[in-house]
Amino acid sequence: MSCRPYLNLSPVVPVLTIERAEHAVPLARALTAGGLKVLEITLRTPWALDAITRIAGEVEDAVLAAGTVLTAADLERSARAGARFAFSPGLADFMLEAGPIPILPGVATASEVMKGMTAGLDTFKFFPAVAAGGLGALKGFQGPFSCVAFCPTGGIGIENAAEFLALSNVLCVGGSWVAPPRMIAAGDWAGIERLSREAAALRN
Repeated sequence: MSCRPYLNLSPVVPVLTIERAEHAVPLARALTAGGLKVLEITLRTPWALDAITRIAGEVEDAVLAAGTVLTAADLERSARAGARFAFSPGLADFMLEAGPIPILPGVATASEVMKGMTAGLDTFKFFPAVAAGGLGALKGFQGPFSCVAFCPTGGIGIENAAEFLALSNVLCVGGSWVAPPRMIAAGDWAGIERLSREAAALRN
């Protein structure tokens, strides 16, 4: 199973940390209304799996991914909650075998890319993107890994997202700037929808 079809749906994947379960549905509605359909709910709070379940049941346009998946148990729980695929900050052995849903492993080096390729993977999260070499590293990967595509995440915002999206081996980027915690806490769904529209227009 590949994550690539999902990553082609939107130029930006919002990376979301849900602090209150009741924020999940209005946040997802604001983001999808703005044109961002793929949403990453990070497993960093006790409400993350509940948020995935609520959104999966109430926001038809949302394509949900679990984020910060660190173990096979995380992946199983995410699938049961309603996630269609998952993101991880790294590459672990369980990700090289068939799981309940596709997972996008995180890589930062050529060796990690090659390890994933031996298991048939052709798509990865490049993380932490800016700290791991940013545009230069991804350009360097283009030659030896011409069939591999990436979703860079980490240090990407509205000011540099377009540069990453211009690379031929970048399908989309991940970032939290489209749903800042202060706006979520304030329930500023209109403001988040506006930021979502700006992000969705990056590849128009």
